[in-house]
Amino acid sequence: MLTVRPAAPDDLAAVAAIYAHYVTETVATFDETPPPLDAWHTRLADLNARGLPFLVGEAEGQIAGYSYAAPWRAKPAYRHSVEDSVYLGQEWAGRGFGTVLLQAVLDDCAKAGLRQVVAVIADTGSDASAALHRKAGFTEAGRLTGVGYKHGRWIDTILMQHTLPQRPAADPDRR
Repeated sequence: MLTVRPAAPDDLAAVAAIYAHYVTETVATFDETPPPLDAWHTRLADLNARGLPFLVGEAEGQIAGYSYAAPWRAKPAYRHSVEDSVYLGQEWAGRGFGTVLLQAVLDDCAKAGLRQVVAVIADTGSDASAALHRKAGFTEAGRLTGVGYKHGRWIDTILMQHTLPQRPAADPDRR
């Protein structure tokens, strides 16, 4: 069973270790060097200050994975759109934990009054991440061909998008 909760500073070493695997061993992210722990502390503080979710999933006393929503783009008109990230420790894959973490971050984004969640998925040759997002209601919005180069190969990205339920308020800036 997975317990999802807001990330705390003490969780970030485990988060950093999970992400480091994807950075060094896969093309799932276009980072080429794992961010240092202090970068994760900065990210957590920034997302908390913006009212955006950064969640961890805990199973058997360990951090099994994490999800968060970060600003999609820096320009002000994009303020109602975010990009999601979901990563699991290798030993926790295939148990449905990604589904739980993605749904939790979507729920928190809806509560925060956001409108769109964008997923930028590296086309790794596996459909797992795109399938996870389709299951959560995302639809494919496009493909960027050969935009990343990592581990000796060019990689496409698939853009997916999910429209969150709208709250009744007429003013989208009221959050």
